[in-house]
Amino acid sequence: MPKRFVVPASDFSESPRFPGDFELAEALTLAARQLHDAATPHSTMRTAVQLAVRLLPGAEHAGISVLERDRHRRTVAWTDEVVRTADGPGGDHGRAPYWEHLWQAPVVRVTDSEAEDGGEPLAGLGLRSALALRLRADKRRLTVLTAYSREPRAFDDAATRIGRLFTAHVSLALDSVTVREQLTEAMRTRDLIGQATGILMERLNIDAAEAFDSLVRASQRENIKLRDLARRLVDANSTP
Repeated sequence: MPKRFVVPASDFSESPRFPGDFELAEALTLAARQLHDAATPHSTMRTAVQLAVRLLPGAEHAGISVLERDRHRRTVAWTDEVVRTADGPGGDHGRAPYWEHLWQAPVVRVTDSEAEDGGEPLAGLGLRSALALRLRADKRRLTVLTAYSREPRAFDDAATRIGRLFTAHVSLALDSVTVREQLTEAMRTRDLIGQATGILMERLNIDAAEAFDSLVRASQRENIKLRDLARRLVDANSTP
């Protein structure tokens, strides 16, 4: 019988220690610092794929992709063009069978794409092994970090154990930078709406509550976000 394409992750409690608990902890600490230094979610993911190649034993390439329930797929970070092809939307490469198992399992391994059912797309790119690690999941989409190797059986239990520890740090960094970005945007929006309210108070000789209500009514009437309407008003007021 042909070999199954998907090799589920095993229990990692008895995995060989690589490169050693102290060295691993130090490497992950340094990686976490670099991840948390990134300014945006996108730069965090770009940093993550570069770190994945350095940290995961056997990894030669890495990418982060988002898979929707309707199987639409997009690559959001990659180390090189071969990853963009392997992770890209459409065609045989965009329908990698092992991806579907990530809705139920946090980790999926491909041991040898040339010997496993459905492995032809990876094998055609010269990629023999893959280690797919789920970063985020909800009812509609998955975010997955995948490491690739041109060697068969490149990712053992030790690599999988390190991969799970690493993706935990990546997930925390993504959550942190997303919250920071949202708070920054909220502060900018608040300031923008405050400026727009001030302009209306001066122009219409009304108080702050009346100015804000006027802005809200105009937003609803024009079917435009309050933030965007406030920006228009501020920009128009600053134009000579």
